[in-house]
Amino acid sequence: MSFETIIGLEIHAELHTKSKIFCSCSTEFGAKPNANTCPICLGLPGTLPVLNEEVVNLAIKAGMALNCEINKLNKMDRKNYFYPDLPKAYQTSQFDLPICKGGHVELDVDGTKRMVRLNRIHIEEDAGKLVHLEDEPVSLIDYNRVGVPLIEIVSEPDMRSPEEAVAFVKTLKSILEYGEISDCRMEQGSLRCDANISIRRLGQETYNTKVEIKNINSFKELQKALEKEEKRQRELYAFGEEFKIKQETRRWDAAKGKTMPMRSKEDAHDYRYFPEPDLVPIIIKDEQIESIKSTLPEMPASKKERFINLYGLSEKEVDIIVDDKALAHFYEDTVTAGANPKTVANWVLGDILRLLKEKEISSDSIPVTPQGLYELLKLIEEGKISNTAGKEVFEEMFASGKSAEEIVKAKGLTQISDTSELERIVDEILDNNPQSISDFAAGKTQAAGFLMGQLMKASKGKANPKVAKEIIDAKLKERVENL
Repeated sequence: MSFETIIGLEIHAELHTKSKIFCSCSTEFGAKPNANTCPICLGLPGTLPVLNEEVVNLAIKAGMALNCEINKLNKMDRKNYFYPDLPKAYQTSQFDLPICKGGHVELDVDGTKRMVRLNRIHIEEDAGKLVHLEDEPVSLIDYNRVGVPLIEIVSEPDMRSPEEAVAFVKTLKSILEYGEISDCRMEQGSLRCDANISIRRLGQETYNTKVEIKNINSFKELQKALEKEEKRQRELYAFGEEFKIKQETRRWDAAKGKTMPMRSKEDAHDYRYFPEPDLVPIIIKDEQIESIKSTLPEMPASKKERFINLYGLSEKEVDIIVDDKALAHFYEDTVTAGANPKTVANWVLGDILRLLKEKEISSDSIPVTPQGLYELLKLIEEGKISNTAGKEVFEEMFASGKSAEEIVKAKGLTQISDTSELERIVDEILDNNPQSISDFAAGKTQAAGFLMGQLMKASKGKANPKVAKEIIDAKLKERVENL
């Protein structure tokens, strides 16, 4: 019997604000544990929250970027549950009146276009972080993250494979980065994902029991977690044991390569939501919406279309370049400086991505400037250095931050393009290799290749290949005619 997989995602994106949602504490990542806290975010008696206006503006901006309807009247609610990383014993969130509803995200999965509907976007505060000590029966709590503002983007269960789920998160990440809504640094936890997954028989319209997998913070682990949970559920159905699939929360154990049960999955009534009594409802005016709309930058889909039409790039090339905001800006700035669009694309997709991976550098920290890359490409285009030397120079630029001109001069990499000098060397080589002339006359074209090798050896690799080939061909024909 055939089954299909049903996946819905909940994306938690920390908003790009300097201060927390209800107080003036910094949202800086990596500060000393519990340094960025105050009586308000710790929920001490007698304190009152004040809603950060920028949080509302960024949530509206996210809604617009994701094709949502903005609720002009929305409110904050208390979500009640106990956990050590939640000092107030409730989380301030939104329940029945979220700031955004509906919306959709368009995906491209291996050339197939798909649309995933959104259910809602709501504002909430983040919780703290538990630090589990090895070989110790205690856990430490860092409350720096408590009160950091985030939006939760809830999709409809429209995805049918782990690949579609990963494509959804990648697309969403790109949109949020372009909109400067969140920095989406998954390694820092500013973009996290909860996945809801179930399976059902093909043709069945109702949904079966779903399982939630919590706090996945990389594309690779999301793919693996969904694949393993999908396999687990399919095997239970195959053996007639689908009753063992419980509505529960599970966690992904990367070391064991499987999902592990955590607790039974709560329903909304378990959290005893009620309106936050210390905050007034949020009223959004048309002027505020229009003002925020005017700040929306070019989104990834529009940029991809423009790069294809303006620069002649392929869909595959723009998918890689544009999905990374910093990389797209680097690419276009280099082209704007005067470089050939296709040449820049080849370098970005080749040497730059390779070096970023090797040196574990993020794309927003490329040590070579767009102007610097343009100047290097100009040296290659003008024949002053070879393409091979250019790659050597670029690696040195990447490591030292020096200009291409400095490195070329220091290493003596300038090509010999002086025809009189190259003719002199070629004549000398032909004089010392008369057999090559005879071979060429006999139709053995590889003789020209041998002579090119000798020329490169004699010039220490500095001969301009294009000029050198023309001279060798002309000299060979001249010598053959004189045989």
